[in-house]
Amino acid sequence: MTLTKRVKDQLLKAFLGKTYVPSGLYEMEHYFRLYEPIHFNFEKKDDNIIAISTNFKYGSIITSAKDEKELDENIKDAILTSFEVPSSYSKAANIHKVEQEEYALA
Repeated sequence: MTLTKRVKDQLLKAFLGKTYVPSGLYEMEHYFRLYEPIHFNFEKKDDNIIAISTNFKYGSIITSAKDEKELDENIKDAILTSFEVPSSYSKAANIHKVEQEEYALA
C-alpha cells in the first residue's frame, strides 16, 4: 500500500469522524456470513507471487508481491478495496488468513 493511499485513508477517517463506518464494512460482513472464505491460488512469476481469487462472487481479486508477508498485506488490502472500504478501517474489518490459501473475517 502506498504512502499516498494511507495518508488519504487517514484523512478520510479524520474528516468523517471516528463514529463513521463505511457501508462497505457492512457489505463485507454480510458477504462473509453468506459465503465461504475467499480462496486464492498462488502462482510464482519471475520474482513475484501472484494471488488470484477462485470463488469471489463479484468477480476476481488479483494482487501480487515479492514475498509472502507483503502478499498477505496486499490480499487483505485488495479484499478491502473490492468492498470499497478504506484501508484505515483494516483493523475494524479484521480480515485474516483462515487456512493456507483462504481469507475471512474474524
